[in-house]
Amino acid sequence: MKKLIFLLFLLNFAFLNAQPLTRILFILDASNSMNLDWDGQTRIVAAKELLNQSIEKLRGIPDLEIALRVYGHQSQVTNTYQDCADTKLEVPFGKYNIDAIKNKVRSISAKGATPIARSLEAAAGDFPDTLARNFIILITDGLESCDNDPCVIARKLRTKGVKVTPFVVGLGMDLSYLDKFNCIGTYLDAENKESFRKAIETVISKSLLNTTAQINLNDIYKKPNETDVTVFLYEAGTQNLRYTLTHTLNKNRLPDTLFLDPQYKYDIIVNTLPIVEKKNVSLVKYTHNIIPIDCPQGYIQLTSRSNSLTNLTMRVSQKDQTKTLNHQPLKSKAKYLVGTYDIEVFTLPRTYTQVTVEQGKTAIVEIIAHGTLTYEAPKGLVGQIFVDKGNNVFEWVCNLEDDARTGTWNLQPGIYKLVYREKAKPATNHTREKTFKIESNKTISLNL
Repeated sequence: MKKLIFLLFLLNFAFLNAQPLTRILFILDASNSMNLDWDGQTRIVAAKELLNQSIEKLRGIPDLEIALRVYGHQSQVTNTYQDCADTKLEVPFGKYNIDAIKNKVRSISAKGATPIARSLEAAAGDFPDTLARNFIILITDGLESCDNDPCVIARKLRTKGVKVTPFVVGLGMDLSYLDKFNCIGTYLDAENKESFRKAIETVISKSLLNTTAQINLNDIYKKPNETDVTVFLYEAGTQNLRYTLTHTLNKNRLPDTLFLDPQYKYDIIVNTLPIVEKKNVSLVKYTHNIIPIDCPQGYIQLTSRSNSLTNLTMRVSQKDQTKTLNHQPLKSKAKYLVGTYDIEVFTLPRTYTQVTVEQGKTAIVEIIAHGTLTYEAPKGLVGQIFVDKGNNVFEWVCNLEDDARTGTWNLQPGIYKLVYREKAKPATNHTREKTFKIESNKTISLNL
């Protein structure tokens, strides 16, 4: 006597991120052995009951089409004859055919052979195209009874780019004879109808009807063109980090599809400069969710016409804010959100400016080539260099090295004053000063 099993084949065709449609083909075993008893009723009655219950729970799920193929229900098997071509697509794919499938299932009688391999092979042609997420669930009570091997069919499908993954749900018996199915997968154990019901619900909800999402990082035109940035998804209101990803656009220039757990709300942090946050994001189960986040960006680039500048950096912060967003080196270009930024370049003296970042454009911060001051003195000095701001206002630039007799400084073009005295003469009346002018790419030497 054949042992009763429910063999669920999950057949996943090509899946394009831009296409959220899901198709599920149910294949029902109506072979003669399904008339044997199981858990207080015949196998076919139990299978039909569980199948109809599972289908009913799919009602109202968006972007879902289902279909029904049956085998072993058209020709009676005898001791001398079995019809291995007895497989038929009874209800084609459609969005509103749950009632049609349930009515067809109720009318099915079990009487024929078990052509699993031929049914799988025929089922590959039941799907209108390969542009959706296409799956097969096969419900059967035993092994192949005809001349084909499901493993061979699975290999043929894989050579065509079709992936086959089986979920075998047994009923608390020795399933060692299922080793032949190792070529296409593993199985789950179920001892009764209730455990099977839970198993098939798990397969449908977690394997077939994944909740998907795409995070649209929108530019100023509300187009999801921004990308290549780290995104953190936290459980809303907590520091529980659920997902970390580098945002990516696929080959169609659309945001990649993500498989996210819909039981949580999420706080999303997009690590742009500055960061963008979107809180309490909810997902709709069993559908493709689009999460729009405005992240329009452009660039800031630090440049100079001076060939001698090497280690120059600038500090970038948002307008009128003190927090540093970035220390950006010379000749680099970095992305920032559209907006106005305060720039502090670490020249001597400091160079301060503001730039406005526009969508997709580069704001250039160009530093004027510096000049060079060198000095020497017969004895060590203490002193400071000031830049002349006009109207007898002098702004500190730097200190001389304490007690040094020589020094070199790269300074921005301008008028400067050097105030100093000999270190060994600790009296104010020994104070001296020198005024000098710095020009780009020129060196001035002072004898103090």
